[in-house]
Amino acid sequence: MTPSHFVVQLHDATTLHFDFRLQAGDVLRSWAVPKGPSLDPQVRRLAVPVEDHALSAGDFEGVHEGHRRGSGAVIIWDEGTAEIVRDEPGHVSFVLHGHKLRGGFALTRTGERRWILIKVRDDDARPGSDIVTECPASVRSGKTWQQLAAGLPPGRCSAAGGLAARACVVKHERAGIVGVPGQGQLAG
Repeated sequence: MTPSHFVVQLHDATTLHFDFRLQAGDVLRSWAVPKGPSLDPQVRRLAVPVEDHALSAGDFEGVHEGHRRGSGAVIIWDEGTAEIVRDEPGHVSFVLHGHKLRGGFALTRTGERRWILIKVRDDDARPGSDIVTECPASVRSGKTWQQLAAGLPPGRCSAAGGLAARACVVKHERAGIVGVPGQGQLAG
């Protein structure tokens, strides 16, 4: 099985939300995840399917101004490779190899336009954690969406920002995951 690409973008549009995108052939299947993904297997996150995107959309980090898909800052919150384990109508399970998200995950339809994103119980699960709060910055630039929107460099935001992102990297390095945001995929 050839690994595909995944990307999670944090987008400050009409409402702040995460866009989870999973490569399927030459497109990115996409879901809006309002609260973002979780590494806690007990947490279920609402995931609303949205239109497929071109593969190039997964590379965008910047500020959309008057864009048809919504204005606002967009950061690449996480990215990496994905191995699709099962892809059936109403259910997709996959293993992610990203900077922040690792291990098994599943998307399951619970209604016509309603899915849930869950973390599988595996060695990469972190019960009780909140990866969205712990690691708010881009894996490419090290900036939070607020820093990007304000044109600030990483680490200059007084709110949870660049310093929290660096703490996230240190925490992951102590756990045996090596790498720095923006320098390619982390190896475990």
